[in-house]
Amino acid sequence: LEMEGNQITLDSLDKGTDNPAFSFQGENRHYEECGGPRSESQEERREGKGRFSSYCRKALQPASKAKHFCKDHAKVLRRVVLGLLGVAYLCYFIAACYLNFQRALALVVITAVVVFFICWKVFQKHCGAKVLLLLRPVGKCFQKSWLWLKWLLWVALLAGLIVWLVLDTGRNPEQLISLGGFCFLVLFLFACSKHHGAVSWRAVFWGLGLEFLLGLFVLRTTPGSQAFQWLGDQVQYFLGYTRAGSSFVFGNTLIEEVFAFQALPIIVFLSCVMSILYYLGVMQWLILKISWLLQISMGTTATETLSVAGNIFVGQTEAPLLIRPYLTDMTLSEIHAVMTGGFSTIAGSVMGAYISFGIDAASLIAASVMAAPCALAMAKLVYPEVEESKFKGKASIRLSCGEEQNILEAASNGAATSVGLVGNIAANLIAFLAVLEFINAALRWFGEMVDIEGLTFQVICSYVLMPVAFLMGADWADSPLVAELLGIKIFLNEFVAYQQLATYKKNRLMGLEEWDGNRKQWISERAESITTFALCGFANLGTIGITLGGLSSMAPERKGDFASVVLRSLLTGMCVSMLNACLAGLLHVPTEVGDCAMFFSTANFSSTSYTMYTCCKQLFASSVLQNGTLSFMGSWAEQAESVLWLKECCAYYNHTSC
Repeated sequence: LEMEGNQITLDSLDKGTDNPAFSFQGENRHYEECGGPRSESQEERREGKGRFSSYCRKALQPASKAKHFCKDHAKVLRRVVLGLLGVAYLCYFIAACYLNFQRALALVVITAVVVFFICWKVFQKHCGAKVLLLLRPVGKCFQKSWLWLKWLLWVALLAGLIVWLVLDTGRNPEQLISLGGFCFLVLFLFACSKHHGAVSWRAVFWGLGLEFLLGLFVLRTTPGSQAFQWLGDQVQYFLGYTRAGSSFVFGNTLIEEVFAFQALPIIVFLSCVMSILYYLGVMQWLILKISWLLQISMGTTATETLSVAGNIFVGQTEAPLLIRPYLTDMTLSEIHAVMTGGFSTIAGSVMGAYISFGIDAASLIAASVMAAPCALAMAKLVYPEVEESKFKGKASIRLSCGEEQNILEAASNGAATSVGLVGNIAANLIAFLAVLEFINAALRWFGEMVDIEGLTFQVICSYVLMPVAFLMGADWADSPLVAELLGIKIFLNEFVAYQQLATYKKNRLMGLEEWDGNRKQWISERAESITTFALCGFANLGTIGITLGGLSSMAPERKGDFASVVLRSLLTGMCVSMLNACLAGLLHVPTEVGDCAMFFSTANFSSTSYTMYTCCKQLFASSVLQNGTLSFMGSWAEQAESVLWLKECCAYYNHTSC
């Protein structure tokens, strides 16, 4: 090969031909203008430049050889580096476990999960086909017997559920109210079904079954409750790192005293973290695993299942981005399921703000996870599939990924994206609270015209939605407050409702009197749990525009279809949150107070708490005042300091014994 114009070929390089890129003509011209020698011949200059190019080639030869070596042995080098990293981590893991195994327990769990999935992936890659081939005869035999095995399995499960309910509700009969509310909501949604005869009962029963099993695992089993409590604690610790950034920008005074600077920076932090996880592929992997489980059990299509699974972690407009290329070809039933998933859950970033209010983190996480199968089930009950889906039986749907080039860009984009969300939340809070105050003032004015004092939006909601709150399992005394929070969530937004719930919870934990005149200051722990689940969803009137706007921007040609199913999906999303609340009421286990005498013996009575309030109520109930003589019943009669403890309780709470 020879030189063609300015192109350098391999043969010309071997002969030492000059590369025009290293030309110093401009420098030589400048040198001559400054009075340098002009008599140098063209040949001498060419010879000098040739020597320079030769030196450059010789200097770059080791780097070029190293580059070619790395390309030729890329797989081997990758395995060597991964092996060294694995050995280093193993040494670190052993050292951590040896020094303090209890401290390293979280590391052990995380490592075990990662190792399991790595081993499963390797096994699936190398042995999956062989195992499937061996199990094929068993599968054929199972398919032949599946017709009667299916009914046998359903009868056994139904009998087991009935026996469990009889034994469990025998101790706490109020749980039957939550069970009745659960059944009522399912029947109500069936009555609202678009096509009653086309309902896929497999999807409905599997979805409700998965929701029940998840609730049972989280709320009733020790490993489940401990795991989710630990997860909630870790989330709270993790959210605490937001303070480092917000205190630097706003100062400690603002973040301690002003709500906007306490809660809203958490959304920025979590949005940044979620963006990084998306860039690394962690979120896509997690969503795929969850959607695979839902798809094979419920028989739903890949697109709708992926979107609903994504809603566990991201918001109602972000989750459909996972299936954006497929929105134009989805059926109305699939679109309804996508919308229902968005209305039934909350975004992970907003969840962080609710946790910062003081709402129980474990309950919020459990509510989001439980809502996914329930949302799919109820979506298929309300709007069954009657069209031929293009995605039925499709095993793999390609997830859309971000366009970031590196992890720093992903973090920056995530933080920048959250600015709009934070501004939207702040603007909505200002507007909705102002509108609520105006509505309350107007209602009070109208009420005073007919001698009705204190008429407000919350009072109207407490009467209208009180039966719904009672059906979910709240005590009749707590039902007005729970109904009020439900009304705020449906007609305003869940952010305002969770703020009010946090106030009730704070009052209870501070040990305030339950009643302040005719006003209830807090609700019971059971009602708190039910309300936490009931409010966990974006289903309110204000989010209709957000949902329609987000989906219409992704598939403008389906705007009419989106508008035709949005109200039905909003109703379904509301009921999904209420179904979760019914399940929370059914599975709720009251917290045991413990030995009050032991508590009083160690208490300093300088401040109140919920434990002190409960123990004081027990002491008041056991006290008897007869003919001016005070006596005690039960175990309190044996306590020498019962009178002293009663005086301390009377300093904070009112009772006839005082």
